[in-house]
Amino acid sequence: MILVNENYSLLQSSYLFAEIARRIREYESTNPPRKIIRMGIGDVTEPLPSACIEAMHRAVDEMASRDTFRGYGPEQGYAFLREAIAENDFRARGADIAPDEIFVSDGAKCDTANIQELFARDIRIAIPDPVYPVYVDTNVMAGRAGPATDGRYAGLVYLDSTAANGFVPAPPAEPVDLVYLCFPNNPTGATATREQLAAWVAYARANKALILFDAAYEAFIRDDATPHSIYEIPGARECAIEFRSFSKTAGFTGTRCAFTVVPKECRAFTAAGEAVPLHPLWMRRHTTKFNGVSYPVQRAAEAIYTPEGKAQVKSLIDFYLGNAAIVRDAMSRLGYEATGGANSPYIWVRTGMDSWKFFDKALRECQVVVTPGAGFGRSGEGYVRISAFNSRANVEEAMARLSATR
Repeated sequence: MILVNENYSLLQSSYLFAEIARRIREYESTNPPRKIIRMGIGDVTEPLPSACIEAMHRAVDEMASRDTFRGYGPEQGYAFLREAIAENDFRARGADIAPDEIFVSDGAKCDTANIQELFARDIRIAIPDPVYPVYVDTNVMAGRAGPATDGRYAGLVYLDSTAANGFVPAPPAEPVDLVYLCFPNNPTGATATREQLAAWVAYARANKALILFDAAYEAFIRDDATPHSIYEIPGARECAIEFRSFSKTAGFTGTRCAFTVVPKECRAFTAAGEAVPLHPLWMRRHTTKFNGVSYPVQRAAEAIYTPEGKAQVKSLIDFYLGNAAIVRDAMSRLGYEATGGANSPYIWVRTGMDSWKFFDKALRECQVVVTPGAGFGRSGEGYVRISAFNSRANVEEAMARLSATR
């Protein structure tokens, strides 16, 4: 008989954002209509940069001619995009990344979930808390996490990210095999210094561990001293895989384009201790299970790296950072401790109450949606995440509503 993957039964409640959507639907069905302002989910609101639109139109026109039509492209991504990424995102910052170490995909969320297929089931995994839920849930599904007690899985090592450590955890005293790091951080908005990342790289090399580094929000970094990539740290090429996304950089949430970097020196080990390069393993997984991002979308992504595209992306990011400053300043004036928002689109707010109660209060009294910190882990309790991805008018109105009921 066909058997179900019983690891799914170990997942705690529903997926965070599905639960938020359920509560919003329930509220809307029983209350008078009033515009709900969604400051919770990290979805962009502003149009794509015009350079991307123009490039996409040109690419679509190519598809109308037999001479320029494109069918299946390379699963790893077209050379024109991989070369632009390598030059502008890495070599320009002193990080030695080659185009063939870049794998273009349809989303960093998918890649951070799928990469764990390369690793043994019984590895020891370290997870920051609070954390982007996908890191945890996909390992639960794969059978690595074990049962949960009091909100935490027995098979995971949790790295508390709190106000006391600036929401940047230090390497654990015990050895682990795989570490998930995200900077600028989702959900706290924290960034890691060069010294903090260097400590993690040293830890990974000493323990033959691997770092999965989610840099989906690096375009929001405005502090020149803050690294944008873990590959700016010497030694990271052998012990880190990096994930990036065009979703927040240039508004591609509905267009779908991202990439993963797997350097050729990056390695894992057999049970006998033999080093195995991960680049060919990810190449095999990627080309076996993925047919590539569409040609027009990749041309649109390439346009981000033109002079016009760079200026337009910077303007777009500056707009969202302006929203973030409005949120952070408003919450601070209301007496809340608020962090993030300076090099990140997220503001992490200490509410002084149960985070789901704050969510319900903001929804019922203000018709404003925020994300409960408890949905990101035990250390997120007492906090909410507020997203800067919205129109300026909505952000200002949301802050006015919250201020009126404080």
